[in-house]
Amino acid sequence: MSHNRIRLPKSRFGRTLLSLAVTAAVGFGYFYVTLPALNPHAGEFYSFLGLLCAVYVVCVFLLSGAPHDNVIRTPKEKLREWLKFIKSRCLPVGLLFVAVVVIAAVGNVVSMPLLRAAAYRDLLTVQTGDFASDVAQISFNEIPTLDRTSAEFLGDRQMGTLSDMVSQFEYSGDSTQINYQGRPVRVAPIAYADLFKWLTNRGQGLPAYVVVDMVTQEATVTRLPQGMKYSFSEPLNRNIVRHLRFHYPTMMFSTPEFEIDESGHPWWIAPRVVKTIGLFGGTDIQGAVLVDAVTGQSQYYKEVPTWVDTLYVPELIMQQYDYHGTLVHGFINSLLGQRDVTITTDGYNYIAMNDDVYAYTGVTSANADQSNLGFLLCNMRTKETHFYEAPGATEAAARASAEGVVQDLGYVSTFPLLLNIAGEPTYFIPLLDNTNLVKSYAMVNVAQYQLVATGATVSACEQTYIQMLSDKGVTTPEELPKTQASGTIAEIRSAVLSGSTYYFLRLEGETVFYALSAAQDRQAVTLNVGDRITLDHALPGEEETDILDAYALTIDGRGSSQTVAPDLAAG
Repeated sequence: MSHNRIRLPKSRFGRTLLSLAVTAAVGFGYFYVTLPALNPHAGEFYSFLGLLCAVYVVCVFLLSGAPHDNVIRTPKEKLREWLKFIKSRCLPVGLLFVAVVVIAAVGNVVSMPLLRAAAYRDLLTVQTGDFASDVAQISFNEIPTLDRTSAEFLGDRQMGTLSDMVSQFEYSGDSTQINYQGRPVRVAPIAYADLFKWLTNRGQGLPAYVVVDMVTQEATVTRLPQGMKYSFSEPLNRNIVRHLRFHYPTMMFSTPEFEIDESGHPWWIAPRVVKTIGLFGGTDIQGAVLVDAVTGQSQYYKEVPTWVDTLYVPELIMQQYDYHGTLVHGFINSLLGQRDVTITTDGYNYIAMNDDVYAYTGVTSANADQSNLGFLLCNMRTKETHFYEAPGATEAAARASAEGVVQDLGYVSTFPLLLNIAGEPTYFIPLLDNTNLVKSYAMVNVAQYQLVATGATVSACEQTYIQMLSDKGVTTPEELPKTQASGTIAEIRSAVLSGSTYYFLRLEGETVFYALSAAQDRQAVTLNVGDRITLDHALPGEEETDILDAYALTIDGRGSSQTVAPDLAAG
């Protein structure tokens, strides 16, 4: 019986070609899966070269075989033959491997902050600003009331309402906070539910994306006239990272972010990463490649269009500030003495201003105590960064203070948003129940974190907080935005909201109700239909509403009606 055996090439040239072919095949497979940037500033580039060298050497050894001259050799002669073989066939590749290791090692050393402290310190330019003048007061109907977790929970739940999509697609979770048509929103593409769903739907692509309004908490699914062919859920060539690597093999990228332009068209924003210190240090961003999520067409912009909101990410800015704050007096001082050393606090949030997205994070001393020295605001498109001096509580301390006020309800705080309320730096903190839904809001004064106001609505929380600032002498009464309404009570309704009793009063000739908390003015309990009153109430917002928050009551006269306030409705 004869056995088929794989015939290996006998000539030296043939074996070399086979070794190169195997190396190329392994290298292509590795490149296709891991997608290293072919750039000397990328650490994975040296790993890729080292792998190719190792594969080639192994192939050469495996294909070398024993000498075919049938000469019996001593161990010493065999060793001499192997050394001669290594010198003739593997030395160039071995030298290349050594060079790769040496360059990578030296590159790491010359890029260390120990040797380049001044360069690392200057990665981020930080200007000092005045909070009250730089950060405009935001109307309560523009304040984001969700954090990322809550927004994505709503986006995922919205997918479940679409019967024609839920079996084929799912919410991706790759959401990005942007300003869209003047509103702070989170946008995320949908994704194929599994590999089989990809096979059956890849021709049409992903038919929609999800938009969550961070103010109104409304989640909507926007259907596209043409499906998105490029995304993270594509496993092969249309995977957005692979698509970028094949078109820009030498560029280094941070994780692409999903955005929509002002017309609602979907894009992937891939910031270009550059190393500015030594070989591997000083990570920064230099422009971005914009990829049309529908067609895959792409273009590199050194200056991105103004509708792009996410060129930088907060983690990079926080890392650069930590270098800026710790290396202020050199590397040794960052470890010993730590004079004037500052670092960012854990966590961040976003603020929408001037049609741009700004990242916010606190700044504290190196000993990480429970007080902040101030905070940073950084433009996520331009990297313009300002430091605002505002000694006070850290975000963690403010969250604990807010949770303490509603501890009987078991609400959990989200990471604070920094707002300018009546000229005061203020932590705004949505409070969630155990289903990740926002149930209440808190405002905590940064400088005096024992000043905590809560409310069932943003406007109620804001008015209570402003009144508290006035009562405590932090601000003057003139700073309280208000107007008045006078008339005869035509209707009274009441409800318990988040543990507080609210009376909703409608005056004769009006359709709007004025919401007044009994905790603000106990006289509200005594009101009857027919009483004549004057109310100080919140200014109407840009959007029409049937309810305005009242925060001061004057009884001008009692009516003859004997109708009493209705029983409280359970809220």
